[in-house]
Amino acid sequence: MAHELARLDTERSRPDLRLETMDVAGLVAAQLENDRAVQQAVEAAAPQITAALGAVVSRLEAGGRLVYVGAGTPGRLAVLDAAECLPTFGAGPETVTALMAGGEDAMITAVEGAEDDARAGAADVRAAGVGPRDVVVGITASGRTPYVVAAVTAAREEGAATVGITNNAGTALAAAAEHPIETLTGPELVAGSTRLKAGTAQKQVLNMLSTIAMIRLGKVYGNLMVDVHVTNEKLRVRGQRIVMEATGAGPEEAEGALAAAGGHAKVAIAALLLDVAAGRARELLDAAGGHLGAVLPGQGAGR
Repeated sequence: MAHELARLDTERSRPDLRLETMDVAGLVAAQLENDRAVQQAVEAAAPQITAALGAVVSRLEAGGRLVYVGAGTPGRLAVLDAAECLPTFGAGPETVTALMAGGEDAMITAVEGAEDDARAGAADVRAAGVGPRDVVVGITASGRTPYVVAAVTAAREEGAATVGITNNAGTALAAAAEHPIETLTGPELVAGSTRLKAGTAQKQVLNMLSTIAMIRLGKVYGNLMVDVHVTNEKLRVRGQRIVMEATGAGPEEAEGALAAAGGHAKVAIAALLLDVAAGRARELLDAAGGHLGAVLPGQGAGR
């Protein structure tokens, strides 16, 4: 295993860097310089990301789920991205969810050996009821983490679409997944610390997978998060502002429309622009698959 890890670009050291001899300004400059590779790596993987999104969108449109699988840093990033889909897009765990090696405890404390447990990866996928309507996205910098590779393999056996996000080329995960996404970020500032460039690239890719999928599902109008889930005062104010911007309504009218719509900005917008009751606006949106543009005169669904 040591020999196998030594061959990975993400594990290579950089003898040209003597970090302990640098002052703080020099270390900041070195990390910025090192991180420039992230955007280049993600941009180079754009065709792979586009292909993977075809699978993600088609499964979600069919009522399936986007299921992330990771261990360590990739697992934590996966849980974060899945959790943020509810307040941002109104998409809960029935739509976007994450499986992490070691379970919830591993979010805060490393669970020894969890990432090496291939049987647990396959078992967690099957316990989650993954099937043909779902898409499973495995994330691992090395591309060889047993938990993740086994989870993706099991998901494919169950008929799910599969995506593999890695930071090395030609890995076991890329071979296991139908849609590999290889963001080749190279050696880290601190050798082997893949929470750095590799983790940043993973976060960018997850951002794209979830955000672009939600846009295609009609959860954005213009660039407004019209399916925002109003769960606190900040989001209530944001929802009000979204309704005002989309409709031209004043604060009181927007607030009243939001209240009638149960806090759902998209319904409030449709009700105001179509001059119908919230219940009727909801019916029209449901019939249009949630695409606000499809129910407004003279507009298409952007599809």
